[in-house]
Amino acid sequence: MSNLLRFRVVEEAFKKKAIEVSTPSERPSEYFGKYVFNREKMYKYLPAGVYAKLVDVIDNGARLDRSIADAVAQGMKRWAQEMGATHYTHWFQPLTEGTAEKHDAFVEHDGKGGMIENFSGKLLVQQEPDASSFPNGGIRNTFEARGYSAWDPTSPVFIIDDTLCIPTIFISYTGEALDYKAPLLRALHAVGKAATEVCRLFYDDVRKVQVNLGWEQEYFLVDEGLYSARPDLLMTGRTLMGHESAKNQQMDDHYFGTIPDRVQAFMKDLEVQALELAIPVKTRHNEVAPNQFELAPIFEECNLAVDHNMLLMSLMKRVARNHGFRVLLHEKPFDGINGSGKHNNWSLTADNGTLLHAPGKTPEENLRFVTFIVETLMAVHRHNGLLKASIMSATNAHRLGGNEAPPAIISTFLGKQLTELLDHIEQSDKEDLFNLKGKQGMEMDIPQIPDLIIDNTDRNRTSPFAFTGNRFEFRAPGSSANCASAMIALNSAVAEALDAFSHRVEARIQQGESKVSAILDVLREDIKTCKPIRFDGNGYSEEWVEEAARRGLDTEKSCPVIFEHYLDEASVRMFESTKVMNRKELEARNEVKWETYVKTVQIEARVMGDLSMNHIIPVSTHYQSQLIKNVQGMKDVFPAERAERLSMRNMKLIEEIAERTEQIERLVDELTEARRVANRIESIHHRALAYHDTVCPKMEAIRNQIDHLEMIVEDGLWTLPKYRELLFIR
Repeated sequence: MSNLLRFRVVEEAFKKKAIEVSTPSERPSEYFGKYVFNREKMYKYLPAGVYAKLVDVIDNGARLDRSIADAVAQGMKRWAQEMGATHYTHWFQPLTEGTAEKHDAFVEHDGKGGMIENFSGKLLVQQEPDASSFPNGGIRNTFEARGYSAWDPTSPVFIIDDTLCIPTIFISYTGEALDYKAPLLRALHAVGKAATEVCRLFYDDVRKVQVNLGWEQEYFLVDEGLYSARPDLLMTGRTLMGHESAKNQQMDDHYFGTIPDRVQAFMKDLEVQALELAIPVKTRHNEVAPNQFELAPIFEECNLAVDHNMLLMSLMKRVARNHGFRVLLHEKPFDGINGSGKHNNWSLTADNGTLLHAPGKTPEENLRFVTFIVETLMAVHRHNGLLKASIMSATNAHRLGGNEAPPAIISTFLGKQLTELLDHIEQSDKEDLFNLKGKQGMEMDIPQIPDLIIDNTDRNRTSPFAFTGNRFEFRAPGSSANCASAMIALNSAVAEALDAFSHRVEARIQQGESKVSAILDVLREDIKTCKPIRFDGNGYSEEWVEEAARRGLDTEKSCPVIFEHYLDEASVRMFESTKVMNRKELEARNEVKWETYVKTVQIEARVMGDLSMNHIIPVSTHYQSQLIKNVQGMKDVFPAERAERLSMRNMKLIEEIAERTEQIERLVDELTEARRVANRIESIHHRALAYHDTVCPKMEAIRNQIDHLEMIVEDGLWTLPKYRELLFIR
C-alpha cells in the first residue's frame, strides 16, 4: 500500500545504519557513570571537608549545610565544563508524568564589558520555576506564579548533551509539593523510620532501613514512517481504531524470541547511553506481543530508581528516533494484544540485611520476616482502593484486566508455603512456629542437567501485588507512569502499618507481656484482619470479581471514581500522620488527575472524530462508488438475471458500507454533543465522570463500526497502516 511504499527507502537506510552502530570498546564497568557526578568525582573535585559533609547528607540524612553549597557548585562546574557542558538546569518531575527543565548558561557579566563562567551555590540549591504553568490543582494561579525547585543531593547530578542536570524537588511559594519527588522523599523517610523502629524489636543495632525498587519497563517499537502515517498514534500514543491482525501473539512465538537485528542495534545503543548515565540496565528481551520488548535494571534505592526510570524513558524516545523507530509507552497502544506495564519490585533492606528474605538462620530472624510480610499485607488491605488509585490513569485503564495484565482489583499472592505458615500462626498459640523451609532441590531424570533449586513461592501473573521470594512485585503500574505515584502510596501505607504495629506491641510489653508473645499476639490479630486481601487463584476469572466484592475489596472500574480514594478519610489520615501530604495537597492532586483524565479523553475523541470524517468515511464511500460502478457495469454487460446474481455480493457490501458510514456520522455527532455537554460542567470531578460515562462509550461504538469497515474496504485504498504492518518489524 502507499504508506508502506513511502517509508521503504527510509527503512532501508535505517537498517544500514543499525548495522553500522558500534558499542564502546571498553567493558561496561569502565564507562558506567561516565556522565554522572558520582562519589568518585565528588572525591576528586570537592575539598575533603565538603566531601565528608555531603556524604553525610546522602548516607545519613543529615541536613544540608548551605555553607558548603558554593564549594560543591564550583566542583560540579569544573567537572561539567571538562565534560563539555555549557549549561545547567534544575531537573524535576511535575504532575505531567514527564520531566521538566530550563537551561541556563554558565555565564555572567564580569563588570568589564566581558563575561565569565559562573555557577554559585545559590543557583545549585534553589531556583524559581513558574508554578502556575504546571498542573497544580488550583494551588497556584496565574497571578501567583512563584514556585521553588530545590536540589536533592541524594540523587547525583548528570550531563545530557551540553547540560548539567540537577535533580530537584518542586514546591509552591506556600510550601505545597507540586511534583512527585517531594512526597516520595517524605514517604521513604516515613517508612524508613517506622521500619527501623520495628527492626529494633529484634536487633538493637539497626540504624537505617532503605526502600529498594527494581522496575521492569515494557514498551513497543514501531517504524517511524508508519507511526507518522497514523494520526492517532501521533496525537494520543495509541491506535484509536484498527482490526486485529490475523496473526498477533496467539502463537507465543515472540516472547523471549530472537531479537530482530534493528531492535538489537537500538537496544545496544540505548544500553550504552543508559550505563554512561549510571542507569544499571541488565535485562533485555522480547515480550509477549509482537514489537513489544522489556528492559530491566539492577535494584537501586527507591528515589534513585525513580529518577533513573524517568531519565530512561526520555532517553528511549531519543535513541529510538536515531534508529528509525518510535517508542510507544502507552499502556494499550494496540487492541486485542498485551499492553505494557512497569512492574515495581519493592523491598526493604536494613543495614544488617534484607527484611523480606527468608528463611533466616534463627527463629528470631524468621519472626522478623513474618512481621514485615504481615504488616505489608495490612497496608495493602487497609488501602487497596488507594493503591489502585495510585496506578490508575486514562491510559492504564485500557490495560488492566486484559491480556495478561493484572485485574483492576488489588490483592496479594503469597504462595503455598507462606500461606500455610500464616494460617498456622493464626491458629496456634505456640511460640516455636518458624521452621521455614528454604529453597528445595528438584532432581532431574536427565543426567546432563544439574539439580534445580526451587523457590519457596510460585509466580502468579494475574496477581497485582505478588510476593516473589524476597520482594513484592507490584505489577499494576502502567508503562508510561512515574513509578513515584505507586511508591508514594505503598510506602506511606506500609509506614502507617509498621508504626501501628510498634505501638501495639510496645503497649502489650508495658502491660507485662513478653516481647515475643506480644509480637505474636499482634501478628495473629493482623493475619486475621488482612486475610481478605490474600488471593492465590486466577485473578482473571469472573468468580474472583464476585468473591472480591464479598470480601469488601474495591472492584470499581471507573477511572474518575477510583481517584476518589485519595480523598477517603482513611487516606487523608494516613498521608497526614506520616507527614507525606496534607489534605490541601491531596485535593489539588485529585484536581490534576481528573483534569488530566478529561484532557486525555478529549484529545482522543477529537482525533477519532477527525479521522472518522476525513479518512474513514471518504475512503469507504470512494470504495462504495467503485462497487456501484461495478454493479452498473454488470447490468450493461450481462442479462438482468445473471447481472443481479453476479453483483449480489457487491450489493451487500454497498449496503453495509452505507449503513456503517451512516452510523459513524451519527455517532460522531453524538460524540461531539457529549463533549459539549460535559465541557459545560463546572466541577472537574463531575466533568471527568461525564467523559467516562458518555464520551468513552461513543468512541467504542465508533471504533466498532470502523474496524468492520477496515475488513471490507479494498486494502490499497485504506489510508491508515494496519496492525499487520505496524506490529511486525522487518
